[in-house]
Amino acid sequence: MDTGSPSGAVGRSGTGTDTPRRGAVGSARADRVTATRTSGAGTDAASGTRSGAGTAPSAGVSSGPAAGPPATGARGRLVAYARLAKFEFVLDYYLSMVVLWTALAGSVRFAPDTLTTLLLFLLGEVGVISAVMALDDVNGIRDGSDRANYLGTGGTPLRPLERKPLLTGALTVNQATRFGYLSLLWGAVFWTSAALAAPERPLWALVVTGLVLFAGFQYSWGLKLSYRGLGEVLIMGCPLVIVVAPYGFVTGHLPAIVLVQAVLFGLWQILVSCYSNTKDISGDAAVGRSTVAVHASARGNLLFIGALSAADLLLTVGASAVGWAPWWFFAALLPEMALRLRQFTSFSRNGDALLARRRGVVAFRTGVAGIVLANLIHFAS
Repeated sequence: MDTGSPSGAVGRSGTGTDTPRRGAVGSARADRVTATRTSGAGTDAASGTRSGAGTAPSAGVSSGPAAGPPATGARGRLVAYARLAKFEFVLDYYLSMVVLWTALAGSVRFAPDTLTTLLLFLLGEVGVISAVMALDDVNGIRDGSDRANYLGTGGTPLRPLERKPLLTGALTVNQATRFGYLSLLWGAVFWTSAALAAPERPLWALVVTGLVLFAGFQYSWGLKLSYRGLGEVLIMGCPLVIVVAPYGFVTGHLPAIVLVQAVLFGLWQILVSCYSNTKDISGDAAVGRSTVAVHASARGNLLFIGALSAADLLLTVGASAVGWAPWWFFAALLPEMALRLRQFTSFSRNGDALLARRRGVVAFRTGVAGIVLANLIHFAS
């Protein structure tokens, strides 16, 4: 799974250190023909089957060359659980707090009830995101997709295996499942506390927070929404909500400029994830995960990514043009727009999804920096 976290991904995370898939965009379709069906220690078998959600043969949790000793000692277990939660890869999600905090009026930013509400929401966010990551890894072990995407023929590592403590044997499926449910409970408790402590509780903020709490962890678990064609919606929608919901709890309303920034925050997430999905077509197809990259032709997938990239640029410029943001707002995001154009045009030429993904990470962080700068200027008073 990849929810598009810029620093990595929810589940099949990576910062671009993987071996490039192939040099041409058309390779995505070629790989689809040899969709990996994983049984045992990551063997690659030619298969055109697009099985139902979770119906691929399950790879062993700690069998094969990827297996290692279980995590021992307090520090070892802490590191293993942090890797299960993809903590080092999802830090960019928490930049949502910086975006919305700088979008508050200067007199509101340091109010005690503001800081309390945002702190409680952030703690809940950590729990919810950790649950999504952990349960996605459990599903990835059970349906074989993680072994397909992380191990090549003969069990040769394709990506750094320490990112996957279930593949390495550092944690068991039971430990990871328990951690996922406890993290979800943690998130629910703190998000409820944030709503109770908030100075405002608009209905829309309560509803969208509840939707993310309910649907987010079911990307690969429970309803398995990413197997039903809703993966891209979640990848964009959840980051969008973690900007607007806490803003609503603090202010009680949602101005156009904040909504624009939240949509951009979500778009920038999926403009990392869609390249990961392109890289993972074979593994996703083998287990029935329904992504645009799996179902579309190579050209169709490229057009989809191009449409998302164009939406990014049009929204940024259009927000300034129609008055949703200050006229100079687009200027603060010119570096991000230049990086976005480079990301897409380079990918359309060489088809290197992992390079494009890395460039998406840089574009995301550059864009966030531009938004924060614009907010600090615009909301200075």
